[in-house]
Amino acid sequence: MELSRSEQKRRIKQLEKLVVQLVELPESQQKTLPLTGELLEYIMEVRSLKGGARKRQIKYITKLLRSEPVDVLYEFVTRKQGSALSKMKQFHEIEYLRDILIEEAIVARRNAKEMQDELSENWPSEVVSDISLELPEIDEKALRRLAFLFAMTRSKKHSREIFRLLQAAREQAKLNRKEGE
Repeated sequence: MELSRSEQKRRIKQLEKLVVQLVELPESQQKTLPLTGELLEYIMEVRSLKGGARKRQIKYITKLLRSEPVDVLYEFVTRKQGSALSKMKQFHEIEYLRDILIEEAIVARRNAKEMQDELSENWPSEVVSDISLELPEIDEKALRRLAFLFAMTRSKKHSREIFRLLQAAREQAKLNRKEGE
């Protein structure tokens, strides 16, 4: 799935929040960060900066981290400062999946109307297929049905149900991974 520009910006902002938390860690914890030497030096240098220079350096580190796998850093910060940042990242990912699914359902309904046809509950969805690959525990039929209902009624109730369904599947996947370890 290709990310929209808005979603890319949201993810960059989330990464920037992570960098701020890394910068605010005590020096002893910063030395144990799972980073390459250059990135670690940049993070440690920010401690002594003030104002605009600090903001620029944080943005620069964020830019460098975009090409790096950051899940290890999220886990490190989670262990050191709690799970709020990790939960927020998961929340945004679930929101994103819900939004692209709803958008696809609305477009499918619009296309069906143009062809003077009706959208059915079993409409073909690439997004549902992608989601089921990422979250094998998901009930595809229920997800497709809820997206269909939202496209037909635009009721926020169905949007919330999609979110709950995705969240439950994410939690189930997490539990299955822990049991497998």
